Amino acid sequence: MAVQAPEARTARPSWGAVIWDLLTTVDHKKIGLMYAFVAFLSFAISGVLALLFRIQLWDPDNQFLTGSAFNQMITVHGAMMLFFFILQAGLAGFGNFLVPLMLGERDVALPRINAFSFWSFLFAIVLVVVSLFFGDVPQAGWTFYYPLSTSLGSAFYMAAILLLGISSLLSNANFVATIYNLRMKGMSLWKMPMYVWSVFAASILNLFTLAGLTAATLVTLLDVKLGLSLFNPDLRGDPILFQQFFWFYSHPTVYVMLLPYLGILAEISSTFARKPLFGYKAMVYAQMGIVLLGMLVWAHHMFTVGQSAIFQIAFAFTTALIAVPTGVKIFNLLGTLWGGKLVMKTPLYWVLGFIFNFLIGGITGVMLSMVPFDYHAQDSYFVVAHFHNVLMAGSGFGAFAGLYYWWPKFTGRMYDERLGKLHFWLFLVGYLLVFMPQYVMGFLGMPRRYYTYPADVTGLVTLNQISTIGAVVLTIGGLVWLWAMYKSLKSGPKAPANPWGGWTLEWATSSPPPAHNFDVKFPEKIDSERPLYDWEREGLKPEPVDPKTIHLPNSSFWPVFTSTALFVMFFGMAAFDWPNGWMLAGALLTLVGLVGWALEPEYSHPVEHHTVTGKSQGWMGMAWFITSEIGLFAILIAGYLYLRLSGFAVPPEERPALWLALVNTFFLVSSSFVVHSAHHDLKHGKASPFKLGLLITIVLGVVFLGVQGYEFVLAHQHLPWTEDLWMAAFFIIVGLHGLHVLIGATGLSLAYLQALFGKADARNHATLEAAGMYWHLVDAVWLFIVVLFYVW
Repeated sequence: MAVQAPEARTARPSWGAVIWDLLTTVDHKKIGLMYAFVAFLSFAISGVLALLFRIQLWDPDNQFLTGSAFNQMITVHGAMMLFFFILQAGLAGFGNFLVPLMLGERDVALPRINAFSFWSFLFAIVLVVVSLFFGDVPQAGWTFYYPLSTSLGSAFYMAAILLLGISSLLSNANFVATIYNLRMKGMSLWKMPMYVWSVFAASILNLFTLAGLTAATLVTLLDVKLGLSLFNPDLRGDPILFQQFFWFYSHPTVYVMLLPYLGILAEISSTFARKPLFGYKAMVYAQMGIVLLGMLVWAHHMFTVGQSAIFQIAFAFTTALIAVPTGVKIFNLLGTLWGGKLVMKTPLYWVLGFIFNFLIGGITGVMLSMVPFDYHAQDSYFVVAHFHNVLMAGSGFGAFAGLYYWWPKFTGRMYDERLGKLHFWLFLVGYLLVFMPQYVMGFLGMPRRYYTYPADVTGLVTLNQISTIGAVVLTIGGLVWLWAMYKSLKSGPKAPANPWGGWTLEWATSSPPPAHNFDVKFPEKIDSERPLYDWEREGLKPEPVDPKTIHLPNSSFWPVFTSTALFVMFFGMAAFDWPNGWMLAGALLTLVGLVGWALEPEYSHPVEHHTVTGKSQGWMGMAWFITSEIGLFAILIAGYLYLRLSGFAVPPEERPALWLALVNTFFLVSSSFVVHSAHHDLKHGKASPFKLGLLITIVLGVVFLGVQGYEFVLAHQHLPWTEDLWMAAFFIIVGLHGLHVLIGATGLSLAYLQALFGKADARNHATLEAAGMYWHLVDAVWLFIVVLFYVW
């Protein structure tokens, strides 16, 4: 789509035109705003749920919400607040809107993947809501510990988490590819704004660890639907293994929820202190240190499950150690503010509130890293208060800081400073009233997730009532926030391009930005993370660009269609026994969507993409996506090795035949060489050998799946997976690999279809390039599987 000269508007577009535009847009700014809107809506819904269960806890004899209803409120509150608000607002919401702008680019690396990610995220929320209509909302807590998570409501929740995982992986791979490969000329990694660094770090951490949540969710859902489990003690499985899988992701994700907001706070602090960020490189190293150490602390959630003393000491050490890079980040913020000419606008209030509250959360976190203290505080209100200090008054305050800071850029409107500050003070006071008493309640022994409590424990009733009053104050603050946003959109003054005097590139365009982001070409000399300041000091000015030379990706209906089809399939997975018509229809419609996607040109005009590394955007995105796929197999194989070496998963005397596995290995490994040769032929313009090689690869993949299906039938007839743990592990891991072969073969088939329709040539081969990389991955993983299940 070429950019045209702007025309005077004669009338507002109709609602139908607006809805169609949102359904088909691939504009990173619109997608970012939709992410942010849904995320903050999730926050509002979660807040209402919190108020309801705080009303229940006003009095121990209250019957307002009891039993399952209370558990359902707690579960949905936690899931929506964590997975759908905090995790999304700072990373996917602000990140989509701002990262390309801050990098001086026109869009993300993979625009249609970006749109698909959003719609999958939205449908994940819809899956949770749909459980209402089946009379069984999830109620096992947001952690859905096995075996509590075996209800129909939990099946919906797990299907939603799997769909959200697909969205997150694609979104994170897209971010990393954009940041690593699509920066404007002259902007090195060490010259990027701190917010971009924080998105980069959070995306890498999510790619490395999300496999843990996927493994825990997938195996539990397989247990619910097929009786296929690694956790079932009746098969000599280990329920604690679920916690290992789950927390390997779910504690690192605390830092995924934190890092983007630390970047936001850094940008705001520098702008309103009127000085450069203090310790820029130290802050970058601290962020990457958090990425590394964040993967080494998960088991501090498991100090009370009976692990060895060495195990507990090791994780207590790493948990205390991660306070160091986190503390560095706080000192960076304080150092930036110290000695600055502070401009006390609403965003800076939220920064100061964050620092105060997060320090309390950090100190109590170090307390909980001490094993003896954790024994006392585990599953008490002390833990509830601690993680709300980190995530609600920490990341949540960071989200509102970012919202107020970039609101003029998002909307083109200023807001009422008085309402913004009133919102802050109501939230700060309300938060302290809610959660400070909960530390004391934890010391008094009140456990979390209970709808009542003993009235004869001194102070417990009063503390709960103070906490509930605080929830009411927070609700009033929320209403002030909504009014401030509505008033701004309705009648707020128009925002200038740079209302705060910021120095990063998003402030170099209009508010809101045009579809193509910038009307100018920036100088290629960048000396720091504040390019606008550097250029002004050196007298450098951007040069105008002819709009006719700017080409944007076409809008597309296929991302939302494909995501809707995937939703239908996941709905069938959650609601009914397997297999069923919903799953089949969803799978077929997903295939239709992928075919339409593959045959639709992304650009109307041939476009030469500038890349930092020389690699294509598809190659870079797939390379980072593959890291998470490797992690998924690594997590499951590690769990299998634990069960095998512990003597729980013992191979049966007659296991699947080695000779058949070796024949299948020949087919799969041969196909890897053939697809590599086919790709080489395509890049050198040899169309016929390319098509033949690609067809042979697909046929070899189909033969592999046919042999594996035959092997599965024989194995299940000999020893069902519901009767033997080793057989269950075999079907889970080998079957998951078979699913990956099917996905890879589908990708190669799409590339073959493009070739038949003349859509693939030496210049346009992104589909084949990505599918070929994925195919090499499934081949390599298979070699490990052969050794572990057929040879050993």
